[in-house]
Amino acid sequence: MTQDIRKLAKQIRKEETPLPANHEANFEKLLVAELHQKQPKKGFIKWISIAASVAVLVCICSWLFLTNEKDATPINPPAKEITLGTISPEFNTIETYYINSINLEISEIEIDNTNKELIDGYLVKIAELMNEYTLLTKELNTKGVNNATIDALIRNLQLRLELLQQLKKQLSQFKNLNKKKDELQIL
Repeated sequence: MTQDIRKLAKQIRKEETPLPANHEANFEKLLVAELHQKQPKKGFIKWISIAASVAVLVCICSWLFLTNEKDATPINPPAKEITLGTISPEFNTIETYYINSINLEISEIEIDNTNKELIDGYLVKIAELMNEYTLLTKELNTKGVNNATIDALIRNLQLRLELLQQLKKQLSQFKNLNKKKDELQIL
């Protein structure tokens, strides 16, 4: 078994086996089939690459926009606004009570065509009181915390609640009056 590979290769070359007659035609068929094979569609891959490019572009633009926006913001944050509720927990409780009571009274009002004028008149007065409350809050921020401003803020909330309670009372009287008129008309 120990034979020289070179001698074996020379011997095989000398033996030359004849190729089959249709060998060249078969080879050409296989070559044409291999070269002219249809390539798989790359449309899906093309769309994915376009979508990925757009996503990268959007990320870069948003990153640039946000970094520029951060640079434009001032270093010192604005001062926190002082309101009645931020002065102390007791004042916060008072403010919350009055605001919740006012909102409850407003939510219980039933508006219809017969009482619209009456309600509008009261709501105008309440809007004036709300504007005054805003001015008092600004005064609290500019002049600082003082008893006169705090008392004025609390009194403002009380007046708004009292106005709504008066409105509710007048609406119930008006409703009772209308019921009596309807009963008299029926009789």
